[in-house]
Amino acid sequence: MNVIECIKTRRSVRRFSDELISKELFEEIIDLARMAPTWKNTQTLRYMLIQDKEIINKICEDCLLGFEHNSKTVSKCNNLVLLLQVNGRCGYERDGSFTTSKGTGWEMFDAGIAAQTFCLAAHDKGIGSVILGIFDDAKIAEVAEIPEGQTVAAVIPIGVPAFMPEPTPRKEVSELVSYK
Repeated sequence: MNVIECIKTRRSVRRFSDELISKELFEEIIDLARMAPTWKNTQTLRYMLIQDKEIINKICEDCLLGFEHNSKTVSKCNNLVLLLQVNGRCGYERDGSFTTSKGTGWEMFDAGIAAQTFCLAAHDKGIGSVILGIFDDAKIAEVAEIPEGQTVAAVIPIGVPAFMPEPTPRKEVSELVSYK
């Protein structure tokens, strides 16, 4: 699949087959995702694949802030990716001060680039995904035993799609562009 086709055909998938993805396939996706650019090449993103249904259910029950739509998606997935970021490096100088007026916000900018790159790489390999943002990162860190010094940036259910959703309407280019 070429990059244009990949961008145009990737969808947020919320229903998956019961199939577990292999660690080999997951690592192929990460091999592509690791090419995402990061602040000063800090490469602070990490990927945790959870296939332990007990942990997935605990995240679903205790960590999604009661958001039913996300709970429904996570409860039915068998492959859950936690996109993690190493704290205090992206957007910072060595002395701990911020390089940018965005403060800690730059970390999420890099996480967003990494999440999209991950999802495009997964789509290219026939794996569906959806990026979820409503969660309690401290509770997930406890349940999934996230290493100290890392934070959960996104929760990404993945798997073989049970079906591919139709594309949603998009704004026209003229609505998105301005010139000075």
